[in-house]
Amino acid sequence: MGPADFALFDWLVLLERELLLFAGVFFLIGALDEFAVDLAWIWLRLSGCARTRVFDPGAGGAGGGAVDGDGIGTSMDTGTGDIRGGVGGGVAVARQTGGNAARPGTAAVFVPVWREEAVIGATIGHMLRAWPDRALRIYVGCYANDPATIAAAARAAGNDGRVRIVVHEALGPTTKADCLNRLYRALEDDERRSGARAAMVVLHDAEDMADPDALHLIRRAMARADLVQLPVLPLPQPRSRWVGSHYCEEFAEAHGKALVVRDALKAAIPLAGVGCAIGREALASLAALRGGNAPFAAESLTEDYEIGLGIAAMGGRTRFVRRRARDGRLIATRAYFPSHLGPAVRQKTRWVFGIAFQGWERLGWKGSAAEVWMRLRDRRGPFNALILAIAYLVLLLFAVGLAAELAGLARRPALSPPLVAIVWANFAFLFWRCAFRFAFTAREYGLREGGRAVLRLPLANIVAIMAARRALFAYVRSLGGETPRWDKTEHRLHPAMTRTETA
Repeated sequence: MGPADFALFDWLVLLERELLLFAGVFFLIGALDEFAVDLAWIWLRLSGCARTRVFDPGAGGAGGGAVDGDGIGTSMDTGTGDIRGGVGGGVAVARQTGGNAARPGTAAVFVPVWREEAVIGATIGHMLRAWPDRALRIYVGCYANDPATIAAAARAAGNDGRVRIVVHEALGPTTKADCLNRLYRALEDDERRSGARAAMVVLHDAEDMADPDALHLIRRAMARADLVQLPVLPLPQPRSRWVGSHYCEEFAEAHGKALVVRDALKAAIPLAGVGCAIGREALASLAALRGGNAPFAAESLTEDYEIGLGIAAMGGRTRFVRRRARDGRLIATRAYFPSHLGPAVRQKTRWVFGIAFQGWERLGWKGSAAEVWMRLRDRRGPFNALILAIAYLVLLLFAVGLAAELAGLARRPALSPPLVAIVWANFAFLFWRCAFRFAFTAREYGLREGGRAVLRLPLANIVAIMAARRALFAYVRSLGGETPRWDKTEHRLHPAMTRTETA
């Protein structure tokens, strides 16, 4: 090697060490943040507050009584309940009383759809069978330029009067929030005609399989809350062990640990858009706050996330409720997530765009210290993706340098002691993180899937990097005036169609 080659090697080593220091420090900060949530969950678990109890729809007491926190049975307050003012003074809430109380009245299920003819029939049919409650109304939001979905929904509804197909005046797709607002106006029309107001609005997507006990649990939980989120349980996909199944571990940990801690800290619970319910009065208050009959932010790509934070900001009580049925299954919404790389990246692009970029711009940093901490965790996705990309670049530079050293072309200087300490600390936290991911995944899906969850970590990182890059470019275009659109993923599989009823 000549002098120029040695100079190039020195510059590569310098670049590697600087990037390693940058990535190592911020990896360590992120690891400590996640470690704090882990410790909080461990404390809640040891104290019994994070235990997932059994829910019995027909019984009172700890198993089937009122639901508080992470599925913890409690006795209800007595007296007249909690009645608070309208838009200016919080959400108007009339909570039920009694040890086995549930929120009575109609549950209006909103299902916005666009080109979902392959799965919408299975969703409606299964929901009608799973929830025979006569006080149920399913509002399916379609578009006039999507006749295939309208026909599939109509076939599934048959003569069941609990289903109403609502055709949007605008040509699709607009945004999911805009479709939800159309369903809200249809609900208001029905309420005016009948003279009776619904008790709550339940949100679901076209590909969801509702749990048979979910509506009972939601009614019970809504007796003391203005908004309730149940867990989401993605199903493993034998034909997509890597892309389609990597959602399993992410939701297992998020809905088995992170939201449990968030609920315990009394921070706002963001909705996942499925398996969740909003009190009718709370939704009306939010619509009034927005100046009309559109409670869902049509300009946002994650309107469900904003709903949870918005209702909490108005003084409403938001809860995450986690319970198991008597047969041991988790009471959760089951679904198949995107099985190919492109659709998975598009889906996560929407999440990053809406939660990180639009959330920062539209919702700010209001609330308690715990609330600000949770919002910071929500919005760290783009920065995490940047650190991950830098880490992979460091690995590449390290491989080049190691190859040069093994070939006898140059010598690499030793790492400084502080940098060595940072690297080993990150390795220790990586081992801890893998153990947690394995444990939470194995709890819901078994040991084999838990092992795959650890092996899928690099793929999940790559998807996150690609989604963050795409979201950043989309956000920059939106600043130039481009209107966000419903960039949804296509669904061809449904759990009820494949008879995968449990996970």
